[in-house]
Amino acid sequence: MNKKCIAFVAASMAAVTMIAGCGSSTGDKKDGAKDTKPFVVGTEPTFPPFEFTQDDKYVGFDMDFSQAIADKMGRKLEIKSMGFDALIPALKSGQIDMIAAGMDATPERKKQVLFTDVYFRGGYVIVVRKDNTDITGWDSLAGKTVGAQVGTKPVDIAQEKGAKVKQYDANSQGWLELGSKSCDAVVIDNAVAMYYLSQGGDKDLKMVGDPILSSGSALAISKDHPETLEAVNKAVAELKKDGTYAKLYKKWFGQEPPKDAN
Repeated sequence: MNKKCIAFVAASMAAVTMIAGCGSSTGDKKDGAKDTKPFVVGTEPTFPPFEFTQDDKYVGFDMDFSQAIADKMGRKLEIKSMGFDALIPALKSGQIDMIAAGMDATPERKKQVLFTDVYFRGGYVIVVRKDNTDITGWDSLAGKTVGAQVGTKPVDIAQEKGAKVKQYDANSQGWLELGSKSCDAVVIDNAVAMYYLSQGGDKDLKMVGDPILSSGSALAISKDHPETLEAVNKAVAELKKDGTYAKLYKKWFGQEPPKDAN
């Protein structure tokens, strides 16, 4: 074998080695190596202060929390925006790795996805126009037109109370519906309502009745990837231990997290 042939063979072997090395550096790792693929998180960004759009960027508690989780996992975060009712199908089909959208860990959803530990425990409230004196609580929703985001627990609650439910894709549409008087009330997450009212919405709107407690918001992972759930739960535990979770909670909700959340 001449020198040119030897050089060619050596170069070919080196190329094969490089290709094999590249192939082993992507995808899920079982030997402890970090995954270099982006960590894709699905959200529906009309749910402040959990997630919303500001200056063409996705911001909010869930966005900051997801970034911190991705950092702990050594992954680059990628956010995908979609309709709330499209999130679970996207997770199950592998389009996204996790859902971060203030999603309640309900028994019905647990049949479809894996949930992390609850990271926010809130509830649902009724919001009406300030001149509305007919609706004073849950029992007075019967026969009224009530707005709620499609695919969410407020839809079920409003229907159970006998309301005619007007469903929409984005939470922001609910405020528009109230303003135009095309619905009598909106049923929505307590934290979202408080945030909106604190940003000037209380000029025309008010909350009525007592909140109905939720089952708690959690991050959702595909049932096909329990190892991802384990990695995310580990990251969340570390974020709670090092104070990052408490810092983000106070930033977006204006108070310290409950003791049982740490």
